[in-house]
Amino acid sequence: MNRYTIGIDFGTLSGRAVLMDVQTGEVLASSVYTYPHAVIDEKLNGKILPINTALQHPEDYLGVLQTAIRSVLREADVSPEEVIGLGYDFTGCTMLPVDKNATPLCFFEQYQNEPNAYVKLWKHNACQKEADDCTKIAVERNEPWLDGYGGKISAEWMIPKILQILRESPKVYHDTERFLEAADWLTWILTDQEVHSIPFAGYKALWNEVDGYPTEEYFASLDLEMKNIVGTKLSKTLIGLDGVAGKLSQKGAELTGLPVGTPISVPLLDAHASMPAVGLTDEGSMMLILGTSSVLMLQTKEKKKISGICGSVLGGVIPGLYMHEAGSACCGDHFDWFVKNSVPAAYEIEAQENGIGIHQLLTEKASKLAVGESGLLALDWFNGNRCVLSDSDLKGMILGMTLRTRPEEIYRALIEATAYGTRVIVDNFVAHEMRVDRIVASGGIAEKNEMLVQIYADVLGRPITVSDATMSASRGSALYAAVAGGAYEDIREAVRALAVTTGKTYHPIEENVKRYDTLYEEYLRLHDYFGRGENDVMHRLSTIAKQAAGN
Repeated sequence: MNRYTIGIDFGTLSGRAVLMDVQTGEVLASSVYTYPHAVIDEKLNGKILPINTALQHPEDYLGVLQTAIRSVLREADVSPEEVIGLGYDFTGCTMLPVDKNATPLCFFEQYQNEPNAYVKLWKHNACQKEADDCTKIAVERNEPWLDGYGGKISAEWMIPKILQILRESPKVYHDTERFLEAADWLTWILTDQEVHSIPFAGYKALWNEVDGYPTEEYFASLDLEMKNIVGTKLSKTLIGLDGVAGKLSQKGAELTGLPVGTPISVPLLDAHASMPAVGLTDEGSMMLILGTSSVLMLQTKEKKKISGICGSVLGGVIPGLYMHEAGSACCGDHFDWFVKNSVPAAYEIEAQENGIGIHQLLTEKASKLAVGESGLLALDWFNGNRCVLSDSDLKGMILGMTLRTRPEEIYRALIEATAYGTRVIVDNFVAHEMRVDRIVASGGIAEKNEMLVQIYADVLGRPITVSDATMSASRGSALYAAVAGGAYEDIREAVRALAVTTGKTYHPIEENVKRYDTLYEEYLRLHDYFGRGENDVMHRLSTIAKQAAGN
């Protein structure tokens, strides 16, 4: 009998599934399920939401399991009994409150209009005040684990989101049996067993392999109600990627269409899953994911104390290696914002007449511009700054516009801004004596936009290889499912057999590198001026906006 695995990548707007042959690594079928509720960031059932809110509905994740798995099986004409393992990855920290039966609180009628009962998506930054308080108290207490998170706690993470729920909706907090990463919730739903993934706890919930979670004293300093949160509302049952999360229960089998007892691999973060898919199991090889946001990952044998990162976890991707994560909170998100809000109708008409999308039209026009020709410079903080400043109250900016500024010039300036932000992160790694021998890029934007990747190569002054592994996160999850299903002894063996190691390499263009070096210096001046406290206008504007909105 042939053997296959299914890997699912739960992203920001959709779930993407692949069916992989565990002998050859060939992807025989793929399916994309778009979340019907998308991102709930403006209104919930008619109620206007606070600024920087980003919610989701857990029904959408169940829809992926019900639809995408059956779709790939039909497309490839594969029997469910031939699937030896199921794996998945998820955005993080994407969390939700559930009751003792793993039922999300937003499923109950009394909570359907309560924002704090819903999934808080990774980019939910409405808890920046709580994140600041978490950092302030950790600094005051001289908490040793804070260095492992670059010295600052992000609003994207678990503890600030829980603290926001406690402060704003104490009844939701008290009615919650567990606060869960959405990935761990799915494991519970599929297996009837509550286990939690070490990578999610390590990167997003202040857990580390030596000390575990912070102490009761730290949590009590945040709020006395949280003193005993670990072991009660926050589970201590953690498992690493080298284990098996469980096996499909009867309920899980009915949901997915796979047989009872199908092994489930331990979930990992979405961007991280791409590393094994493209064969990155060593030191010095950086993974760059270009999607809604961007993520940069670099592995070392020894743990490094690095300012301005999202954390490092032993075995975060590959057992025995520390995986250090950083990234930008806004990449594709602000290209999409620009297209939806700032492109004139004439451009839409031109794109339709040429039979292409508006992004492609803008790219074609922008590619004809010389480096620096537009006179524009942007800050890529439209979702706040994740690294190295870790401040969601920072805002995007475009400098140098005139009455002659064209849409394609702005579009290119936004792309360049994300490249500059990426260089800040890469330079930060190098400044902390970490090797960056090569960069491999993946994600929908990297695969579709050659101009963008060339700009990144020119700004970084480094070659960038775009992997041939399409849907790389789904592929990575399928590799872990192959290990869980017993086809391979460990992930390294699976990678050697099944990873995609080919791709197109973009080399820096010397003339462009020189010009971008000059522009990058200007970017750094703006970055430090607005981001490091010399001019705090962005925070003041944020405060004024919240007050005006009644938040």
